[in-house]
Amino acid sequence: MSSDHANDVEITSIGGAAFDVFVRAPHETVSASDGKFIQFPLGAKIKIEKVMQSCGGGAANTSVGFSRLGLRSQFCGVIGDDEWGQKILSVLKEEKVSTETAIIVEQETSGFSIILVDPATGERTILYAGNVNAHLTEPVFPKETLSESPWIFLNHLAEVSTGILDDLCEITESHSVHLAWNPGGTQIKNGFDAKHESTLLQHTHILFLNKEEALLFTKAKTIEESLRRGTSAGAKIMCITDASQGAFLSDGSEILSTLPQKNLTIVDTTGAGDAFAVGVTAAVIRGLPLPTALQTGMINAASVISVIGSQPGLLRENELRSKLLKSELHIDTSSL
Repeated sequence: MSSDHANDVEITSIGGAAFDVFVRAPHETVSASDGKFIQFPLGAKIKIEKVMQSCGGGAANTSVGFSRLGLRSQFCGVIGDDEWGQKILSVLKEEKVSTETAIIVEQETSGFSIILVDPATGERTILYAGNVNAHLTEPVFPKETLSESPWIFLNHLAEVSTGILDDLCEITESHSVHLAWNPGGTQIKNGFDAKHESTLLQHTHILFLNKEEALLFTKAKTIEESLRRGTSAGAKIMCITDASQGAFLSDGSEILSTLPQKNLTIVDTTGAGDAFAVGVTAAVIRGLPLPTALQTGMINAASVISVIGSQPGLLRENELRSKLLKSELHIDTSSL
């Protein structure tokens, strides 16, 4: 199944797709030494205040985000032939995303999430079933087709899918493919100096991590140290997001940083990281200056968290351009 521009793709998003159900219901938020928890009384019957259905998953989110910003994007992931899978494919088609490299598995269940949202903070707890996403492995990975994509955006991979890193290393080494990468849990635990991770990092154009992930992945104690290690290991550009503390970007010589916009509306934080990465990557592909790329990422993320769902708030090119002109985000610069 493909769109009209399947043979003229600018960027391909690799990773997961899921059918999301967002739920708001009365609950308590409990603080503990290891974090905050959403709490429901056991045995109770709780009336749902609001429910919304949407499509999500890293590769689905980023491919839709790139398409809305005017890039010819492509989705590469695994979807079942069930009702959820048909809905995901329908959304991708509506968003003008090529599905030439989508892998459809018959008689399998697509990825599915129930997302519990705290209306007070916008934070969420995700109950996730990867289901058919586990089939994103070497035997079905469309390596030859992907080698023709000028850019690849590699989203979080399930542990069973990490075998495709060999193929990705080969693609980035043997072809003129630019890689933007948001490492998954397995890669983060392995660390930036592990075999596959270090090889892929040497061919990474843009690396995206949040603060907790970045410190673990690079085995660093500070954001500055993490940026230094990541860029020294090969990433041409490294970005670290830190929630209310804003975001940081480095090209190996200097650090750009910015705080979130004032009076930010936070309804649901699902998909904020994907939206930020889409904004930065699209700006880099367009050849815009790095300060503008950082602003673009922050503006796109701010739009996504202002509504429920990971895709409804993704900005279109004209909307983003308008917000950039009005942006009051201040970019600080320091030497790395």
